[in-house]
Formats: sequence, structure tokens, C-alpha cells
Amino acid sequence: MKSEGTMSDRETTLLEIKSRVLEFVRVRDWERFHSPKNLSMALAAEAAELMEHFLWDTPEASIERAENEAVADELADIVIYAIEFANITGIDLSKAIENKMAKNAEKYPVEKARGNALKYTDL
Repeated sequence: MKSEGTMSDRETTLLEIKSRVLEFVRVRDWERFHSPKNLSMALAAEAAELMEHFLWDTPEASIERAENEAVADELADIVIYAIEFANITGIDLSKAIENKMAKNAEKYPVEKARGNALKYTDL
């Protein structure tokens, strides 16, 4: 496993990240607190903390604000909780993403959805 500070999207696998999150949780004996209910609530709380950084910003200002360490920290918290949710429930995250992307491709065919922000039910 890579040491702290050496991970990058280009070089780190999802399995390595999942393992690192699992080890972090296990050495602290936190698994007993990480039920799907609690983790889903933690995800929602962290998402709200991320949104708070952009409250009342214009779309243009939000782009500038996103280049901020505090925003990156909140996004990391969300992803960590999502990965821990997958760890606890046994969900194969790569397979779940692949399946969901296939469903999204059916709901949002390129010829109807390209450049369009409508929900699939309104396309």
C-alpha cells in the first residue's frame, strides 16, 4: 500500500483506496458505528458541508471557490464515507458504477440529452 501523501488518481486503484479506508476504520474500531444508516446520514451531512461553501455564489464564483483545500477536504469526506459504505455493505463499487452508468445511458441517450439539462422523464 502507498504511504501517506503518495496517492494520485493516475496511479492509485479503487481497491487500494478501499483497503486504506478499511484499515483506517479497523485500527480505530469504528466498524461497529458504521451501519448503512449511520454512513448514509454521514454522507448527507458531508454533502451539506460541501454545499455550504457555495451558498449564494454565482455559477462563476463557485468555479473559483472550488479550487480550495477546504472544498477538496469536504469532497474527500464524502468519497471516504461512500467507500466505507461499500466496504461495510459488500457493494462492489466498480460494478455498481458500471451498472448505474449503463442505466443512465439508457435514460439519457446522447441524441436527446446532449447539451440538455432536462430530467430523463422530460426528454
